[in-house]
Amino acid sequence: MSDVEEWSFPESLQPNTDDVNFELNAVLDAVVTVRAEIPEDAFTASILGTERIGNGVVIRSDGLILTIGYLITEAETVWLTTNHGDVVSGYPLAYDQTTGLGLIQPLGKLDVPAFVRGTAASCEPGDDVFVIGQGGRPHALKAKLIDKREFAGYWEYVLDEALFTAPAHPQWGGTALVGENGRLLGIGSLLVQEAVDGQTVQGNMMVPIDLLDPILDDMLNTGRSGAQPRPWLGMYTSESEKNLVVGGLAEGGPAATAGIKQGDLVLEVAGKRITSLAGLFRTAWQLGPAGTVIPLTVAREGDVLRFEIRSADRNDFLRKPPLH
Repeated sequence: MSDVEEWSFPESLQPNTDDVNFELNAVLDAVVTVRAEIPEDAFTASILGTERIGNGVVIRSDGLILTIGYLITEAETVWLTTNHGDVVSGYPLAYDQTTGLGLIQPLGKLDVPAFVRGTAASCEPGDDVFVIGQGGRPHALKAKLIDKREFAGYWEYVLDEALFTAPAHPQWGGTALVGENGRLLGIGSLLVQEAVDGQTVQGNMMVPIDLLDPILDDMLNTGRSGAQPRPWLGMYTSESEKNLVVGGLAEGGPAATAGIKQGDLVLEVAGKRITSLAGLFRTAWQLGPAGTVIPLTVAREGDVLRFEIRSADRNDFLRKPPLH
């Protein structure tokens, strides 16, 4: 993505102090740029890149930053930039695979305010919201919450209820979703296509802030949530014409090792017919924690094949952050 100085939203799409009932400048200043450098041989380098740029949100007076975890997974170096031009290094403290949230501990003083956290339960589709990236008003967007619904991602990820906004913020990763009262409602995760008034528009998927509190202490203490790690297959699956198609495989991952191939159609998990991406993942997760054998039935070139996949803990495949 381009540097923050090179673009801005039109004035009509930017919030201004006359339109809001909270301290706008304090909210804008609580968002920082996150720049992460990842080794070329890292597990996620080929998918997510070795240079990642996004946003982070200050959530505590000590400068603790909440972001979307894919920005900092396997990061060797993290730099944080404030709206005032201050730059400090950061430590990638935690990444929770279940929610997708990540934490960064600044290794210097940021001297910016912290967000007050709200709750996604306080907002409904149709509400006015703001999607804020680092860079002040030029990178703050007036938007609408257009939906709250389940989301399933091909990388073995499911949210029971994600937040969807439109129009889209072009630097969505780690943006702050802010309600009309100035409180933090969610963290930007993806660019998505959404239906609005009979038309397809670009929007953003946001991870609800409500998911943070139950896992925050564990993330701070252990780098992840306290729940048992879910069984990971390393199988990138998508829905296509009512079929579940294996679109790719993690090199050396459980599914590839067991013999699953790109193009296979997933039919059953443990003998249960599977008709949705979320159903595929949830059925596998219900069989036990990481390490559980996952029976999988697939169709391949007219044949029905059955595999026993020894699942793994995804975290075991990732580089750990260097100690400072």
